[in-house]
Amino acid sequence: MKIRWALLGLMVAGSLGAQSASAPTYLFFDWGKGELSSDATAILDGVAARYLAAPGPMLIDGHSDRSGSAGPNIASSRKRAEQARDYLAAHGVPVGAMRVRSYGEASPIIATEDGVREVQNRRVEIRFVAAN
Repeated sequence: MKIRWALLGLMVAGSLGAQSASAPTYLFFDWGKGELSSDATAILDGVAARYLAAPGPMLIDGHSDRSGSAGPNIASSRKRAEQARDYLAAHGVPVGAMRVRSYGEASPIIATEDGVREVQNRRVEIRFVAAN
């Protein structure tokens, strides 16, 4: 089952112009999965449209939960961020406008007692940043 929480990203993104720093847009992933859900692609379509309306640099940051070891978590978070980048590139956003970073489990946004399988931590965050 795909996570439907990806729609949260549309609410978080707001209507800030791409030339100014913005709140992140979130994509969430099922445990052990890296493919983009239909909800995630809908959000990415909105991100691409926003870029095309007001081009500017963006960061695409991949994150994971704390299940598993650090190496696979970094790889998983990078794969998810790269999938978002590749989707955006296929929809008109130049690869040079996007910077992919992966954090693995280093930056959780929620913690549980056992520290694992927190869906909010299995995410990609996309931010438009101010041009330097």
